[in-house]
Amino acid sequence: MRIGIVTRHDIHKGVELAGEITNFLIKEDVDVLLDPLITAELDKYSELSCELPDMDVDIIIAIGGDGTILRTQSLIDGKKIPVFGINMGTVGFLTEIGPEETFHALKEVLNGNYFIEERTRLEVWHNHDLAPALNEVVLMTRTPAKMLHIEIKVDDEIVEELRADGLIVATPSGSTAYSMSAGGPIVDPRVDAFIIVPICPFKLGSRPTVVSSKSIIQVRLLREGKKAIAVIDGQFEEEINYMEEIVFKKSDQCAYFVRLTKEFYKKVREKLMKGGIDSE
Repeated sequence: MRIGIVTRHDIHKGVELAGEITNFLIKEDVDVLLDPLITAELDKYSELSCELPDMDVDIIIAIGGDGTILRTQSLIDGKKIPVFGINMGTVGFLTEIGPEETFHALKEVLNGNYFIEERTRLEVWHNHDLAPALNEVVLMTRTPAKMLHIEIKVDDEIVEELRADGLIVATPSGSTAYSMSAGGPIVDPRVDAFIIVPICPFKLGSRPTVVSSKSIIQVRLLREGKKAIAVIDGQFEEEINYMEEIVFKKSDQCAYFVRLTKEFYKKVREKLMKGGIDSE
């Protein structure tokens, strides 16, 4: 087996854990590649340095929170490399284990006691193909407290025309992220659907909508002089102008995760009890 490792380099405990995992895997005769941000902190592993997009590995271990997972997925786009997330962030819905479980879990993985979970991604188009989204795409203004006038179509049928602070188009994976905070439903990742969630709509009747993942979602700006930015998974931005459309549909390429259990609802309960606040 060949394993890549990436971590948030600004979290010292994450870098330390990356070094400990590297030692453990080398002793288990596993080939290891490290993100250059790790080797910059751990000089003795400089020969293992490899940029994330260039990693040819069986699994990537991502140490951090959901942001680290999203960054990792964006950099390995197009490769069917499963990600094994170790949570060093706050909530970490996309991660699989906590740091205290690391070495027991790695032994399970090396013994083949795991499965690969596929997660749906959103294909995003605006004059050209944009980066796909694993969690969500958020439309908003660059200026706080300014509203957008938006038309939403699903399969060429107008669903809603509204004024709101913004709009979220989310996958089931993203249903436990910004979408949930904005009042959207939690959706089991096995459900083939997308969620459209207005952010602080002016019209009280504008509610979140769940649509089939086979549908094509079209969003257009209706007010002249008002621009929006589309933020994809918090990683990429695209400016949208008056009367321009941004189009969403199911991507042909999934994201892949190493999982040890199938306990989605248990994980949701545990994460929501903490509410993203460190209890220490």
